[in-house]
This record gives sequence, C-alpha cells and structure tokens, in this order.
Amino acid sequence: MTYQVLVTDPCSQARRGRLQTRRGAIDTPVFMPVGTQGTVKATSPAELREIGAQIILGNTYHLFLRPGLEVIEHFHGLHRFMGWDRPILTDSGGFQVFSLARLRRIEEEGVHFSSHIDGRPCFLSPEIAMEMQTALGTDIAMVFDECPPYPCEREYAEASLERTLRWARRCRNWVDRADPCRRPLVFGIVQGSVYPELRERSARELVGQAFDGYAVGGVSVGEPEPAMMRAIEQSVPFLPEDQPRYAMGLGTPPQIVEMVARGIDMFDCVLPTRLARNGTAFTAQGTLNLKNRPFRTDERPIEVGCACATCRNFNRGYIRHLIKAEEILGLRLITIHNLHFYLNLMAQIRAALENGVFPQFRERFVANYAPHVPATDAGLPMGADARLRDGTSGAMAGTCGSSPSCEPG
Repeated sequence: MTYQVLVTDPCSQARRGRLQTRRGAIDTPVFMPVGTQGTVKATSPAELREIGAQIILGNTYHLFLRPGLEVIEHFHGLHRFMGWDRPILTDSGGFQVFSLARLRRIEEEGVHFSSHIDGRPCFLSPEIAMEMQTALGTDIAMVFDECPPYPCEREYAEASLERTLRWARRCRNWVDRADPCRRPLVFGIVQGSVYPELRERSARELVGQAFDGYAVGGVSVGEPEPAMMRAIEQSVPFLPEDQPRYAMGLGTPPQIVEMVARGIDMFDCVLPTRLARNGTAFTAQGTLNLKNRPFRTDERPIEVGCACATCRNFNRGYIRHLIKAEEILGLRLITIHNLHFYLNLMAQIRAALENGVFPQFRERFVANYAPHVPATDAGLPMGADARLRDGTSGAMAGTCGSSPSCEPG
C-alpha cells in the first residue's frame, strides 16, 4: 500500500490524497457507500460504478451470519460473489458488539453472542475477525475492537480501551504471520469515548503497532455533534500525516465537510440509502421529504442542475407518486440520487482542495445547508443562493455535475 498526500489546505487540516490498493487507486477525501450484506441497498454494481463509487463497505458480522463464509469462499471471495471489481473495506464486527448489547458477553478472548437472525450461539475474536475478512477477500480490513456506549463512565471507557488495545495487538500479530500476498491492508481503530487523554493514548499506541491506516471509532453513538467533532480533534493530531484516516459511520453532508477540514480522508454512512427508503432526498440546500403533498405536481427534478440519472429523467411529482404507491422504483431513484449527491460532494471537495479554494467552499456549503428544506423553498439550482449572494461563478458553489455500520444501509 502507498498513500500519497497530493495537496494540503493551509487554512485547515484538509488534504487531497491518493490511496493505492491491490484493486486500484482511491482518490481522497472519499465516501464509501455502505453495502452491509453484500449489496448497497437498491443499487447494482453497474449503477455504483456509473455514479463514481471508488470503494464500498461490507460487514463481516452480517456476511458471517448470512450467507456464511463457506458460500462466499465457494465463489472465491466477496468481489466475485457480488459482481464488484473495485476495492472493498470491511468492518470487523466490533460495532455489532456495541449494538447487540443484550445478546453478547465480552471476555478477554473475544465476544460470545447470539445471532440476531436465529439465536444460534456465535463467537468472534480478533484472530477470527481477521481470518474472516481475509476469506472475504477484502482490500481493507478493520481490527476487532469494542465500541463503548455513550454516555460512558471513565472507568468503563478505560477498561474497554485497554481490552481494545490488546485485541489490536493480537490483530497485528495475526497480520505479521499472514501471507503478505493474501492479507488485506489493516486499519487500527482509535477509541477512548469522550475522554481526550484516552483518545491520545489510543492513537499513540496504535501508531506504535504500525498499521496501514487508522480510523476514529466510537463516534456517532448518540453523543451530541460537538462531542463528535471533539473526538475527531482529539484523535487526528496523533495519527501519521502520511497514512489515511477514516471516520467510521459518519455523517451528514456538512459534518463530512467539517471533518475533512479536521484531517479526515475516508467516510461511510447509511444515511443516503436509509433516508432514500423513507422518501428523503439530499440537496445542496438540505433534505427534501418527497412524500410531502406540495410535490405531487412538481415537474422539477429532485435537484435542478444535478446530472444523476434520476434527475436527468424523472420529476419530483412522479417520484412522489412512486413512494406513496410503495413502488420499488421510487426508493431506487432516490437512492441513486442520494449516493450521487454524496459522491459528487466528495468530488467537489477534492476539486476545491486542488484549486486552493477549500475554505471558501467549506464556508458556503455549511452556511447554505439546512437539515430540512420546505417544499416552497426547494426551487433554486444547487448552490444558486450562494452565487446570488457573493457573486461567485458557481464552479465551486455546489453545481452538481458528473462525478467520479453496523446497521444495514
């Protein structure tokens, strides 16, 4: 693996980079669509390639339970099984340890848990998690960790971190023994809850174990947004500048922009696909609930100026009809648009960094984005309000053109 920082922003910690994997290069900052169970919900691999997905995420826990590793090994790995020829990152299952609290028992050796599908007893350890990810044929594997809950007493957070660091060392030892031709890249995961000294210690000790990259974990687990941002700020300064940094399970569009400014390179989140299934679409102005009655005769695309296949071919009124009629095409069309929006946002961020205008892009995007856009205000093209206010040309104001968890997305 090689990771090269190509451009840095002098006004923040943002950087433009390129991560080389065995299945191709990944331009960063990058968003990874979530394909928890071997599919990014409601999309095909061809559609993902068309909208510019460079890498997707899979989940070891879910694939272990269904269809099972023996099935995926029969097809010679997850890539061939699902028809995806670009890189895959897999979560080790550590977040499921957090989310299945009532079904699991944590011990030093690993975690005993009951399958959420049929109740059968299962066991995961650091070594098993690494072996399973290798069997899947993943390109980037995550160490096995424990994600502490929020809120979390310091005593518990410290004990959890001690165990996570021991588990990380066992993952590192497994990597050292593995066939270098078969093993994936392996990322360590910084934990420590909301305690800055624990975050620093976690980062420093993981760097000492010499992983291929580093993630910030234990965020977006119920804490308020300022605490989430502080966890990033308390972790990144202690991570190597010449290796990729990944914020796990995040976030909303403005959160992603702000975390790029704090030095994060890689993101994943279920929001684009999950909200699409509820009839919610992302735009540069904020989200639109296409179930709302004012959209029933709206002839505009989801976002004026968007180049995705949905916006090129369909209008809001038709998509609203599909959603209200519970037709599968409706959620597919919104999913394609939402994923395109996220991937195009990352392309805009990369372009802003390359052109030396990331601070301006950051300020405009965050200022113009609202969590929910009223149907009566949803008419301007992407970024149009910013251009009207400050006279910019629109090239970096959000114009949408062609672009390169535990829980199912």
